[in-house]
Amino acid sequence: MTEPLIRDVSDTAFWIAHHRAQETGRPDALFSDPLAARLAGERGGKIAAAMPNSRMIGWSVAIRTRIIDDCIRAAVDEGVDTVLNLGAGLDTRPYRMSLPASLHWIEADYARIVEYKESRLAHEHPHCELEREKVDLADRAERQKLFSRINAQATKVIVLTEGVVPYLSVEAAALLADDLRAQDRVRYWLVDYFSPQAMKYRKRSGMGRMMQNAPFRFAPDDWFGFFRQHGWQARQIRYLAEEGERLHRPIPLPWPVKATMKIGSLLMSKKRWDAMRRFAGYVLLEPC
Repeated sequence: MTEPLIRDVSDTAFWIAHHRAQETGRPDALFSDPLAARLAGERGGKIAAAMPNSRMIGWSVAIRTRIIDDCIRAAVDEGVDTVLNLGAGLDTRPYRMSLPASLHWIEADYARIVEYKESRLAHEHPHCELEREKVDLADRAERQKLFSRINAQATKVIVLTEGVVPYLSVEAAALLADDLRAQDRVRYWLVDYFSPQAMKYRKRSGMGRMMQNAPFRFAPDDWFGFFRQHGWQARQIRYLAEEGERLHRPIPLPWPVKATMKIGSLLMSKKRWDAMRRFAGYVLLEPC
């Protein structure tokens, strides 16, 4: 029996690193990640090649990476002294971004991912103080212990969960939200947003079959209302399509789809059109 390309959520890290490497090779790249190809390896390329809508996925990875980079820079400028990257995967921001040497950056992920990453980056030097924690974030007691320690050491924390929350159940996301809200020095939390329409399209597009071992599960009836119930409110929302336009990198849709959308934009109300375009993005949450 052939082993599936995506065995669990951890394998998505190789896939996303491949797309960061592809973006880095473009003459108009939105960021530079020279370590991505080394981390992605052959596995990352094989996963990307097997996925439907690979061009669209590559675009979304490029835009989301730029959004998060910008948010991290803004947070540091506001006095954040600690970044807690949960489910860090193969992210290389401590190496590729210009960051203060005094910034404390903590990456938390499964032991196998941390060990793989450390072996591949053994001779690289981060620009800030980098710490890696081998932790199963599904173990609530274990992560609460980690959160408590970091909270005691930090002054102002931003939590990054890039590509993490969509894979959680609503119940698991609620517990994570509560655990982070209990830390008084966590000032920001950056979270993936997908509209209900985007979640439905993902299932129809063939992604559901390819991702059966790592399905998207977080689909509350009211995304923003869910986080408000757990003590978080939106400070800033950056949608992929709008950011793509701002960065002169529009969604790479086939021309028939573009034509259909153009006609639709003329017939729809502005409210409905905006809702359709705001299918995914990143939300910077703050305690409320």
